[in-house]
Amino acid sequence: MIRPPFSCSAPGKCLNGIFSFFLVAIALFFLAPLTAAAQAPLPKDVASLLSTYKLAAGDVITIRVFGEDDLSREKIRLSDAGTIPYPVLGEVRALGLTIGEIEKSITAGLNGRYLVNPRVSITIEEYRPFYINGMVERPGGYPFQPGLTVLKASSLAGGFKERASFSKISIIREGDPSNRPQKAEINSPVNPGDTVFIEESFF
Repeated sequence: MIRPPFSCSAPGKCLNGIFSFFLVAIALFFLAPLTAAAQAPLPKDVASLLSTYKLAAGDVITIRVFGEDDLSREKIRLSDAGTIPYPVLGEVRALGLTIGEIEKSITAGLNGRYLVNPRVSITIEEYRPFYINGMVERPGGYPFQPGLTVLKASSLAGGFKERASFSKISIIREGDPSNRPQKAEINSPVNPGDTVFIEESFF
């Protein structure tokens, strides 16, 4: 049996103590899952995306150098040239590289000449958009989200229209030089820069 951590020397104090004890217990009950979720590792699909995701124009990143605020940069949007203006190093190439590769590049550039064993960390603040057209309520470009599928993409665009065809879905993949539409399904993955097209059903 759990005994409350107070004494009941007076009836009023006893009731107040019991009330406080149960308030604390209820708060701990609801906060415990939130604390566990905050400490949980990233889902495998998200962690895998972050390690293999190749940057391109439109992505927004933040560069942090531990202990060196002058060398840190917040929310840099990659230009069409795919380079990042960076102190002491000039233009740093980012197009087609992962954040891990850019971290290594900046670390190597700073190490020795400017800093001793610099610690560089890069995070993606905003992914470049994908595009969805055809039989959705609000066609256009939307910020990419990890784990995106055709179904989720359509939800961001207001959902499918009544005459949308689930069997006539195509995706033009970013980086495909032929720009050839590929047949897709409702659960097909959508990547940054992709263009999704939902055709109309006539039956």
